[in-house]
Amino acid sequence: MTSKQGLKIAVIGGGSSYTPELVEGFILHHRELPVRELWLVDIEPGLRKLNIVGSLAKRMVEKSGLPIEVHLTTDRRKAIEGADFVSTQMRVGMLDARGRDESIPLKYGVIGQETTGPGGMMKALRTIPVLLDICRDMEELAPNAWLLNFTNPAGMVTEAILKYSNVRSIGLCNAPIGLIKQTSAKYQVAPDRVYAEFVGLNHLHWVTRVDVEGEDKLDELLADTAGYSASNVPAREWNLEFLQSLRALPSYYLKYFYMTDAMLEEQLESFHQGINRAEVVKRVEEELFELYSDPDLKEKPKQLEQRGGAFYSEAAVNLMRSLYNGTNDIQTLNVANRGTLPFLPEDASIEVNCVVTKNGPLPLPVTRIPRMAVGLIQAVKTYEQLAIDAAVTGDRGLAIQALAHHPLVPSVEVAIKMLDEMLEANKEYLPQFFGKTPAHP
Repeated sequence: MTSKQGLKIAVIGGGSSYTPELVEGFILHHRELPVRELWLVDIEPGLRKLNIVGSLAKRMVEKSGLPIEVHLTTDRRKAIEGADFVSTQMRVGMLDARGRDESIPLKYGVIGQETTGPGGMMKALRTIPVLLDICRDMEELAPNAWLLNFTNPAGMVTEAILKYSNVRSIGLCNAPIGLIKQTSAKYQVAPDRVYAEFVGLNHLHWVTRVDVEGEDKLDELLADTAGYSASNVPAREWNLEFLQSLRALPSYYLKYFYMTDAMLEEQLESFHQGINRAEVVKRVEEELFELYSDPDLKEKPKQLEQRGGAFYSEAAVNLMRSLYNGTNDIQTLNVANRGTLPFLPEDASIEVNCVVTKNGPLPLPVTRIPRMAVGLIQAVKTYEQLAIDAAVTGDRGLAIQALAHHPLVPSVEVAIKMLDEMLEANKEYLPQFFGKTPAHP
């Protein structure tokens, strides 16, 4: 990475509705992150969105007066060649596949969610092989680049990349930056005056410490039963007695584990009314792309913050800046365990605070691991590692074991029936499971 020439950044899934936030970050922080070339990459079915969002990106850059060249392409290899950073924000199968991930499990009385449970597993099975193909291109064309992955399920995808490729990769999620922003707004302080310690996995973490300007605010935050939430997870309140005895603030995704019956009931009610999250996101995205199409729009519209993944792109820009400048600041990232959580394998991807050096993130020791969380973390990690190997090998047996051992799946019989239906529904995106002898990891 040489600042004299400027940086080349490739965004895989460049037609995403999140892209204007990413472009805004490159413009705002150009002094510390001198982007010269921004390549937005998508596939043929995403070309309409790529052209709309790419045109907005060009207008934003033109308005800024900065020397950033914006390129739109379906040629992934051309975009990756010589890149300093590759960022992934893609959805294999697009929102139709998400709709199936959310609806099929409900038929079996199981939580239907795009990253948690069976839906998350199907997303992983579709996504991991494609990400590993991207890694092959990077190994050949940009061996020194960083891959910043915030394609969900981010922890599983990151672990697959670390295990099955030589690419330098870091996983990102918007939940930690969202909590920091929410807390800084609550106490009216700058975000850098808030320190929160995260312990666990992607979409399965606990916040065990929150300091605001050096003062412990965890008890105050635990007294707020609404907790911190997001538009893609129903805002059902936590039980106050439970939260206070837990002594940690759980990720909003943990509602699926701690309030399974209530969350399932809510999902089934929506399902029977013909509503699921994928349909809501489709409508939100269409509204956003209608805004993006306005030739007079030259900035990120405020409405983008209503999308479930708000601040993903801000987190990505922050990480790029820190890696490029070696700022040694602290960010919450998905990285290899390497002994940080002693009860998990060394190569497990975990979500913890890291010091971001020029050579990559260094996980910080955690000061407290909630004893009651250890079993759930181990169980979900077992499922994740089985599902990752199934995604790579196409081994149906591994997929059965992964699903049967997920804490949200009630029985082997349900696991097998549900797997059969979901595999068939995703057949066009899962060549490794159809007509091919499975390899073994």
